[in-house]
Amino acid sequence: MSSLSLSLTRPPARAARRTAFGQIVRNEARLVRRQPTNMIGSIGLPVVLMIIFGEVPTLNRPATELGGLTGFDTYVPVIMVLGLTMLTLLGLPGPLVSYRELGILRRLSTTPVPPSWLLAAQVVVQLCIALASLVIVNTMSVAAFGAPVPKSLGGLALSCLLAIGGLFALGLLIAAVAPTASSVNAIGRLALIPLLFFAGLWLPRALMPAVLLDISNYTPLGAAVEAIQDSVQTGFPPATPLLVLAGYTLVFAFLARRFFRWE
Repeated sequence: MSSLSLSLTRPPARAARRTAFGQIVRNEARLVRRQPTNMIGSIGLPVVLMIIFGEVPTLNRPATELGGLTGFDTYVPVIMVLGLTMLTLLGLPGPLVSYRELGILRRLSTTPVPPSWLLAAQVVVQLCIALASLVIVNTMSVAAFGAPVPKSLGGLALSCLLAIGGLFALGLLIAAVAPTASSVNAIGRLALIPLLFFAGLWLPRALMPAVLLDISNYTPLGAAVEAIQDSVQTGFPPATPLLVLAGYTLVFAFLARRFFRWE
C-alpha cells in the first residue's frame, strides 16, 4: 500500500479513537450524575460551609491575630481545597478500584479499548467537577460575600492547577494500593482528617504554633492554602508552596504508576 493511501486511512482511525474515548467520558459522566454523592461532597459541601461562615458576624470582622484579615477571608482557600480533597480522596479512586475489583479493567484489556482510557476518562470527569467547584466557590465568595478579588489571577490559576495535580495524583495512588472499593473510604477518611487540620479547617494557619505551621507548609493542603491565600491577598505566590505542590504531584504520580494494578 502506498504512503499516500496509508496517510488517508490514518485520520479516520484517529477520529474513531477520539469518538470512542469521548463516548467513555460521556458514560462516566452519566454514572456520576446518577450517583451524585461526589458532586455533593466536592461542590455542595463547600458552598454550604461558605454560606454558613459568610453569615457569622464574628468571621466578617478584621482580626489583628489574622494579620488584619477576616475569618471568612482565611477560610475561603480552605473551603476551596476542601472540595478538591473530598473529590480526590473519595470520588476519584472509588470507581477505579470498583472497576478493578469487578474485573472490568481486565476484560477491557481483551478489547480494542485499552484500560487506561477508562482511567483517563475518570480523571477528565473528576477534573471538570474540580474546576467547577473552584470557580463556584471563588466566584460566590467575591460576588455574594464581599471577599477580595484575587490580586493575581495567574497565580491563583497556577496554585489551583498544582493543587489539583498533587491531590489527583494522591487519589490515583490510593486507587493503586487500595485492595477493595470499601477500603478506599477507610484510607480516604484516615488521610482526610490530618490533611484538613494542616489546611487550617479547625485552627486557622495564622494561629498555629510555629512547629505546626512549619509542618502545614509542607503538606499538600497547607501548601495549597498558602499559595491560594497569597494569590488572593498579596499577589503571585512565593516559589516554596508551588514547588511543594509540584513535588507532591511528581512523587504521588510516580508511586501511583509504579503500584497501579489493572487486575
